[in-house]
Parts: sequence; C-alpha cells; structure tokens
Amino acid sequence: MAATAEENTLGYEQARDELIEVVRRLEAGGTTLEESLALWERGEELATVCRHWLEGARARLDAALARPEEDAPEEG
Repeated sequence: MAATAEENTLGYEQARDELIEVVRRLEAGGTTLEESLALWERGEELATVCRHWLEGARARLDAALARPEEDAPEEG
C-alpha cells in the first residue's frame, strides 16, 4: 500500500486526536446525514493514518528486537 500525502504529513498524535473528535461528534448526534457520512469518511481516513504509523512503529521494534545480541549494547 502506497502512503498517501496525508500519511506523510499528519503525525500519529494529530490523527489520533482528530479521530477522537470525529468519534465524539458522531456519538453526540445532531448532525445531518450528509455531515455524518463526511465525518465517518474522515474517521476512516484518520484510522488508516494511525494504522500506518503503528505498523511502522511495530516494524521498527521488531527489527530492533531481532538484532543479534552482539549488536546490542552491553550492560554493566
């Protein structure tokens, strides 16, 4: 999957915070059907951005954990 321009510019925390706001607005109700659909679509986009960041972080962590022990810093 190719990264979108938004995934490259929107940080994880920004996307997460906006997603929380989108969910809050949807749960509160009081929006038109068109507004609700637009919020839902934005929420899906933001969830994709968050998932992209988390998958990248997981891959970096897995790579670090897979390093041979001789590459790890010595304790003591």
